[in-house]
Amino acid sequence: MTTLPARASAAPPLRPLLLLTGAVLLAHVLLLQAAPVQWGMEAEPASKLRPLLTRTIEIKPADAAAPTPAPKPVRRTARATPALQQNTAPTLAVQAPAAIESVATAPPEPAQTPPVAPPPPAEPSPPPAPVAAATALTIPGSVRLKYTATGQSKNMEYHARSQLDWLQDGEAYQASMVIGAPGLGRRSMASSGRITGDGLAPTRFLDKSRTERAAHFQSDKGTITFSANSPDVPWLAGAQDRLSVFVQLASLLAGDPAKYPPGSSISLYTAGPTGADTWTFWIEGEAKLSLPAGEFNAVKLTRKPQRDYDQTVEVWLAPSIGWLPVRTRLTQHNGDFVDQQLRSTETPP
Repeated sequence: MTTLPARASAAPPLRPLLLLTGAVLLAHVLLLQAAPVQWGMEAEPASKLRPLLTRTIEIKPADAAAPTPAPKPVRRTARATPALQQNTAPTLAVQAPAAIESVATAPPEPAQTPPVAPPPPAEPSPPPAPVAAATALTIPGSVRLKYTATGQSKNMEYHARSQLDWLQDGEAYQASMVIGAPGLGRRSMASSGRITGDGLAPTRFLDKSRTERAAHFQSDKGTITFSANSPDVPWLAGAQDRLSVFVQLASLLAGDPAKYPPGSSISLYTAGPTGADTWTFWIEGEAKLSLPAGEFNAVKLTRKPQRDYDQTVEVWLAPSIGWLPVRTRLTQHNGDFVDQQLRSTETPP
């Protein structure tokens, strides 16, 4: 009886041990099953890991063992390059003729009347080139010519004396004309300049009565300027002033008288104290004059008015005194005039 109680007391400890062991095993199983659920929040699915692996392979060196999709873009690029090169030249060759053709065969646009531009403002016509250029000339020698003058001023007749001094040394010249009468005052003109292949080339012209006015011939600048504040005018080779013009005419006729038959004309660009204009002299023919200095055969030239307030200039040139004037008559637009007739010639001092 004593033995039985010992077995009974040993059985109870085995059962709790088994139960404890089973519980531990069950806890491990449950732990292993729960682990994927907890980590799945941070881990990527397998389908998303493949693209990352593909991109990584593409940037590897070309001798990688594993085949990758990277060469595919390279093969496409290789095929595209010859295609681009093959199409470039034909495209250019076709486009250029097409552009020309489109211009040539384009349908005409409706005609449009072009706007009519307003006419440009009228400009003064340039003075003609002097006739004296490249023409035979004979410059008269130095001489003093004295005249008897009659005239009319403001409906009053007068008598006066005048004198023309002409001096030249083959290179330069000086000319002066003075006219005066008691009660009428005195007027003088002077011209100075050079002797050139075109004849006389004035450098300064002076006109003096109550006031003094001058014209300056600036050939180096191509202008003629005036002391009276008048606008400058062009300078031309052969241009004259209102005193030298008479000696220039004499030089032209003396150089080649047959060149100036009756009906012909000589045009000379002539400057006064305030401006310049073209003076055209018409050759009217020969005339025989009876003057205070004697009988003279002369050729008459006339400059007719070209506009209002122009003066008529008549001059008689005599071959016997170097074709210099033996008579001049200037008539104003209002009828006033002065008529100078040669009364003597002298050798200048």
